[in-house]
Amino acid sequence: MSNIKAIQIIGTQRSGSNLLRVMLNQIQEIEAPHPPHILQRFSPLLSKYGELDNESNFNQLIDDVCKLIELNPVPWKEFELDRKLIRQRCRSNSLIEVFNSIYSLKAEYSNARYWCCKSMANFKYANEFEELDIKPLYIYLYRDGRDVALSFKKAIVGSKHTYHIAKQWKEDQEYCLQLKGSIAENRFFSICYEQLLANPENTLKKLCGFLKIPFNNSMLEYYNSEESLTTACSGKMWKNVSQPLLKNNTNKFLKHLSDEDQAIFECIAGTTLEKLDFKLYKTKFLNSFSKKDIEKFNIEDELLKQKILVNACEEDLKRKKEQLNLLKEIRNRNNVHCY
Repeated sequence: MSNIKAIQIIGTQRSGSNLLRVMLNQIQEIEAPHPPHILQRFSPLLSKYGELDNESNFNQLIDDVCKLIELNPVPWKEFELDRKLIRQRCRSNSLIEVFNSIYSLKAEYSNARYWCCKSMANFKYANEFEELDIKPLYIYLYRDGRDVALSFKKAIVGSKHTYHIAKQWKEDQEYCLQLKGSIAENRFFSICYEQLLANPENTLKKLCGFLKIPFNNSMLEYYNSEESLTTACSGKMWKNVSQPLLKNNTNKFLKHLSDEDQAIFECIAGTTLEKLDFKLYKTKFLNSFSKKDIEKFNIEDELLKQKILVNACEEDLKRKKEQLNLLKEIRNRNNVHCY
């Protein structure tokens, strides 16, 4: 394997990770493509491939991962996914090696020193990264969870009810904070989204210091880059990355999230909000939820998801559907691979 180093952004989606990604992508030393979420999507499907020590099975996995990338809503432009070369670069027959090999080759193609992945749920694979000696530098990006909830309610991905969003947000932050305590200090850097908006230059200079790369003013002009424009044109969820920083994009929940939703979120995740220095407003209104409450939340969540899909942009759904169809086809395969 090459001397390419790894950067992994972790946390919860809808926290400004695409913004940070395109900022980092402005640096020559970093290659930060839009993520197809390889580990998150293929880990549940590994049983469909049988024993990966069998070359036929492993090559099928490589081919399927490449197809997922080739169907990514935001294309990996001008980069050919050479299946044979990816296979040669894998030090072992594992999904994480496929992931690492592809990202490393992408960085090499761009003459970068680092690959950067913003599949934020990849904190779940930290142990595997360590075991395979990938040892990424972690950037933990966190945002007030109540604004995250507000953003998820409008997106075509994720849960829609505040109860479910709060549970996921809390779980993600606690996992990241636990990882912070187990990783060497020189490999873990925390960024508060609100601070990034309020003082972007200072925050990015500190981040570049952590990464041991020079700060470049182009990071602040990310919205003029080809990657930002391509990303913004590939889905409404990412439209803001083609605009200058929205410095007022904080505490929106105070105006747009109902008192009940704020109370639900704080009841679930109030202690975690406080750990991250966010102020609580509504905790006194709720203490717990009954089984009946949760059943109601589950029903409402499904209805809200359906409503979002009905009203979603047809082009956004089409781009997403192509990848989902591939994953569905894999799930429906008969287990005919060698064991």
